[in-house]
Amino acid sequence: MTLNIRVIAPDRTVWDANAEEVILPSSTGQVGILKGHIPLLTAIDIGVMRVRIEKEWQPIILLGGFAEVKDNNITILVNGAEQISDVNISTAQENLDKATKMLNEAKNDKDKIEATQNLRKARARIQAANVLSN
Repeated sequence: MTLNIRVIAPDRTVWDANAEEVILPSSTGQVGILKGHIPLLTAIDIGVMRVRIEKEWQPIILLGGFAEVKDNNITILVNGAEQISDVNISTAQENLDKATKMLNEAKNDKDKIEATQNLRKARARIQAANVLSN
């Protein structure tokens, strides 16, 4: 038996497939899930979810949300998600540089929070691209 993984964003179902393993970017760190995992409810951070299907890892960028694990079913409700095929590496690197500059130049708390979120998203895109190249 495998894991049934569903990633649902407000506007679409991003992922609905079976896999042998998933690694989630939870708010407390990376959480690895295999079949037979105990029931779990966790907050999802901005980061890369890695899904292993037939010995191949597939990255999906998650932009925060919640995940429920129960009876080998994983339901992930996210604020947004991106497939790696939607990410241009050079644009992602440019966005990382811009976000870093914005954070360094932020004057107030609102600007710092926004710049930090943009930086975390840009880092996740780069990390997802690196999963494919390994």
